[in-house]
Amino acid sequence: MAVIAIFNQKGGVGKTTTSLNLAAALASLERRPLAIDLDPQAHLTLSLGVKAEKGSETVAAFYRGEQPLSGLVRELPDGVRLIPGHMELSKIDALYGKSTSIASRLREGLHESLAWEDNPILIDCCPMLGVLSLNAIFAADRVLIPVSADYLSMQGVERLDGALTVLEKALKRPIERRVVVTRFDSRRKFSHHVYGQLKERYGAALCATRITENVSLAESPSHGKNVFEFAPHSQGAKDYFALTAELLEKGFIQ
Repeated sequence: MAVIAIFNQKGGVGKTTTSLNLAAALASLERRPLAIDLDPQAHLTLSLGVKAEKGSETVAAFYRGEQPLSGLVRELPDGVRLIPGHMELSKIDALYGKSTSIASRLREGLHESLAWEDNPILIDCCPMLGVLSLNAIFAADRVLIPVSADYLSMQGVERLDGALTVLEKALKRPIERRVVVTRFDSRRKFSHHVYGQLKERYGAALCATRITENVSLAESPSHGKNVFEFAPHSQGAKDYFALTAELLEKGFIQ
């Protein structure tokens, strides 16, 4: 069971876009990925064309103790399997934030009901380091960090890297991570500057593949489609397939 959290504390960096299209690319390679939408905004769920109106049909029901994770999995036409998110997840911090065991809830749930999984599990996290994101990080083997090619994102990933280093001490194990640059515009010198700065700091942990700023990536979720369905010949589709191939080749996705 390989579990990857896709996380950044900063919004607008392509976190859900990466979750959506990485899952779709893996599905096209017959890897049968399971995507868990752990964001109260449930944007990954909507982007996959799923309307989860009842909290009882989503990962919120798992946190309420009503359903095991295996009972919430939906098989989608594109080969992706989804555990939907729901706005009720926004209550988790208030309800369980003081519990000493809540950070391990998702990891325990995965081992209880999905331990037989040989296929990758991708967790789309909410853009803040709270109870839900801690659940994802505690459950994950690895963390993929999307960073848009701008100054504020570059500063944000440094803070996140420091937070993960602190969490490694609590977990008593290393957290392998990769950084992927998104919204890259080859016409802008600053995009190249950001990539160069990240390369200098993170070395081999920075993905060689860069996700180009592409209108198809922005439009496809509104149609409930991944970029491969919406615009299979677009630069966005090419970039996300290349990223998937790179992560597979490097053993980040096993």
